Amino acid sequence: MKDAEGTPRIAIGVEYDGSRYAGWQRQAEAPSVQAAVEQALSRVADHPVEVTCGGRTDAGVHALGQVAHFNSPARRDPRSWVLGANTHLPGDIALLWASAVPSDFHARYSALGRTYCYVILNRPSRPAIDRHRVCWTHQPLDAEAMHDAAQCLLGEHDFSAFRAAECQSRTAVRRLEHISVARRGDRVFLEVSANAFLHHMVRNIAGTLLAVGRGERPGAWVAEALAGRDRRAAGITAPAGGLYFVGIRYPTVFRLPVARGASWAMIPSA
Repeated sequence: MKDAEGTPRIAIGVEYDGSRYAGWQRQAEAPSVQAAVEQALSRVADHPVEVTCGGRTDAGVHALGQVAHFNSPARRDPRSWVLGANTHLPGDIALLWASAVPSDFHARYSALGRTYCYVILNRPSRPAIDRHRVCWTHQPLDAEAMHDAAQCLLGEHDFSAFRAAECQSRTAVRRLEHISVARRGDRVFLEVSANAFLHHMVRNIAGTLLAVGRGERPGAWVAEALAGRDRRAAGITAPAGGLYFVGIRYPTVFRLPVARGASWAMIPSA
């Protein structure tokens, strides 16, 4: 459970409402989730702590099951890490669990897959309470058409049509393991699981499927955009507020708490 220098390594699960943060990554002049978590853990450890996450989220994006790791010689049991950190964290960020892990565990590189959920509020009137937690569209959506159109994305593909221009990944090839669109009342849920994601990939897929759901584009357009590998040929980037990082899947050898499965029922206010 120690790194190469003998310092114990701890993995943590983190939940947060990203509405008022400039994303996960620490920034010099803007509030970030990483900085808040590091400050809280540093108070508990009584020394500076630096955390590494399993999947960076952008400004305004939320997380139900972010995972991170850090090294610390401080002797604290898992419960003390969680309760102590939560005492020092703002109300919109919370540690869910902590677990000692082997030195070869890495929150990002040990991951087998990640899951996101994108939430669309589909009703005539705009949201008030959930204004930062859903994507709203007043135009009626055909969720079944969106689901059917999305199935062409399953499998391993070059997702250049759905990556942000500023994406720094060396390759656009990703393996999509699951994608579904379903309506629950006035909410439409897009659930996506893959081995990894490109920058803005889920939001770009959501924006593309929204055009199909509104009847502005045929379902076959999604497959055409994918094959064309041209970002300009796909849909808009959907708003950040509707996106939730649901969880990360790791090898069972690490014995981490089971990540939340992608489900509309887990999203607040659903």
